[in-house]
Amino acid sequence: MKKALLACCMAISGYSYADISTGTGLIGLSDSELSQVEGAALFKLEYTAPAQAHSTMKSQNIGFYKLGLDAVVELNANIKSLKLGCGGINGAGNCDIDIDNLSLSGPGETSADRVNSSAQLTNPFIQFAIKNPQSAATREIMGFRLSAEKAMGLLTAGTENSDKPNGINTLSGAIKIKETTGTASTRARGMSYADTNMPISGRIDLVGLGSLTSPGFETKDYNLQLDSAQATLKVNRTTLSGNRMTSAKLTGTADIKDLNFGGNITASVKLPLISLIPIGINANGYISGLKANLDIDEDLGFIHKLPLNNPFSLSLQKQQIHWTGAEVAAQRGWWMAIEDEIDIGQVTPSNPIDVTNDILKQVVPQISDYLTKNPPSCALLGCLIAGLDIGKVDLSSANPLYFPIKDLQLATQNFAPNCYGGLRYC
Repeated sequence: MKKALLACCMAISGYSYADISTGTGLIGLSDSELSQVEGAALFKLEYTAPAQAHSTMKSQNIGFYKLGLDAVVELNANIKSLKLGCGGINGAGNCDIDIDNLSLSGPGETSADRVNSSAQLTNPFIQFAIKNPQSAATREIMGFRLSAEKAMGLLTAGTENSDKPNGINTLSGAIKIKETTGTASTRARGMSYADTNMPISGRIDLVGLGSLTSPGFETKDYNLQLDSAQATLKVNRTTLSGNRMTSAKLTGTADIKDLNFGGNITASVKLPLISLIPIGINANGYISGLKANLDIDEDLGFIHKLPLNNPFSLSLQKQQIHWTGAEVAAQRGWWMAIEDEIDIGQVTPSNPIDVTNDILKQVVPQISDYLTKNPPSCALLGCLIAGLDIGKVDLSSANPLYFPIKDLQLATQNFAPNCYGGLRYC
């Protein structure tokens, strides 16, 4: 054992060697011979002085020591329950990080692909944040970080993509969500005065009455049926950041395709020298050009699939630390950060989106404004006998609706378990 250790040390030195088996002595190497020797250090130690760190760290005299491995490490792992920072510095109650059924593997769309592959961690390292690094008497460890310069693979959470949140319960960290698109459909529903508490108003162009044309009307007597409509979604790039997050706050826009409606409206118009005349309005038509600003409150338990191709880290700090290379400062406690943007796929809800009464209350004034500026027309006798057909209501120039959405099950968040034999988790 001693001979083997001595031989190993001589080989590492690169200066000389000894043939232990024959008992010969050390043989010197010339400069020219040394110039032919190539090698690389397996471990690297780096120091970032406070002056070279982020400005907030510089002002607090915090530097960083980094011990890295110049290698690619492969890892395939399943963690039944990851709970970090439960109670502790951030108070009782939830954990800083609480994730059930966490799996890390190579990229794969099937279970066979995942179990037979590994995520690749390029140049993994451990880093320490040290306050007063140049003073032996007052230096203090403020936190440490486990990271890699690049992680490539697939990170999944939970057991299934269903209408019940599972997987990520709470998360402290920073994750960048890449801008994405999607498609959705609205659920068909009725619309009446009982739903909105708002009357529908407008004008009617009575053909053939000369100066008596275009009397106004206002009515609470309406009962319409709104059909399902398709919508094209665009979700903005977002950085999720915070302690013990339970949901993702996303924003975006929606272009709603033609929304067909039908039903009945009874309105009374007032003509000079004539009493109020009730006119039945056949409310067959469609709304075009409808736009909406989306406000999506998505439980993190509906996000299951995170493809990795970026720097990744897990850290613990006693105060806010802006780690080297990080865009967002880590808050105190446990913190998970993914530095580059994550593509969560198309935001395509598995189920139709409900149009709430609050949304209808925004639509009714826009309909009334359009019917006032663009009155539908008919002859008086025709209106009295057959009613008035509304037709197209063009709201392309109207203000976008405020459209809040909560907890969408996303069709593109389906994932294969990292298990053999059809198990959901192993």
